[in-house]
Amino acid sequence: MDVTQSTVLGERRHLTNLTYRLLGSLTEAEDAVQETYARWYGLSEQRRAAVENPGAWLTTVAGRICLDQLGSARVRRERYVGEWIPEPLPDRAHATGAAGDGDPADRITLDESVSMAFLVVLESMTPAERVAFVLHDVFRYAFAEIAEILGRTPAACRQLASSGRGRIRAARTATTGPDRQAVLVGDFKRAWQAKDIAALVALLDPDATMAADGGGVVAAARHPVVGGEEIARYLALFARKATGLVLRERTVNGTPGLVAEVDGVPATVAAFDCADGRVTRIWAVRNPEKLGAWARQAQNGLPGSDPAG
Repeated sequence: MDVTQSTVLGERRHLTNLTYRLLGSLTEAEDAVQETYARWYGLSEQRRAAVENPGAWLTTVAGRICLDQLGSARVRRERYVGEWIPEPLPDRAHATGAAGDGDPADRITLDESVSMAFLVVLESMTPAERVAFVLHDVFRYAFAEIAEILGRTPAACRQLASSGRGRIRAARTATTGPDRQAVLVGDFKRAWQAKDIAALVALLDPDATMAADGGGVVAAARHPVVGGEEIARYLALFARKATGLVLRERTVNGTPGLVAEVDGVPATVAAFDCADGRVTRIWAVRNPEKLGAWARQAQNGLPGSDPAG
């Protein structure tokens, strides 16, 4: 393997991190990375040798592929059954292999820029805003480089990133730190397992919202459930209907969350946002097409928290 090929293959982790944040879907991110490499190896040897910075070339191509996908994704998501929630990621601490590269999910660096709250706000941006904001504010690319991807002037890209930044600021609320959130999520798990509506209501903000994503594949609320008491009753009913339900405390997109398993198979992955000692938002992903990484971990017998917690 020559130096250039080694460099090119070494970009896979960066490209997966970039495309997941741009698309909010691990499956689509991996497809974008595969397409990026297909275009690289589709070049003649002479053209590849003429590329001074293969990493920059790959990022530019991946960014353009994602820009196109974001445009078509808007149309697809308008036809999506129920709420569309970004694909949740498990903690790399449960990854197999020394480098954790066996699964695309294991290549994602879990930080604030992949929290479910952050990804949901990214979904509200236009494709150009999202690309400009993520490349600049998350990955620190210069606007001149972003302009190459978007086909716009650096000044226009600066404005797009600024607009995206404004959306983030407008949506940001005072959130609870991870240690306190872990305590709240643990209390929430025990109340949910006990089907204790009163305890759930006490843990939920009165104006809390819960969005569920079943994708039309499994049963899920088609519209957000609003209000602490309404959410508590919905979850208690779900627990009563789901025989063999086991709840596990797991890290979801870098923050404390829950995984609901039925007969050892992940059926729901729930991400939380908390403020002032209460749960304010829940994102419950039930679409099995978005739970592939979690199912693979379960099949490998990877450890979860004690369900009796």
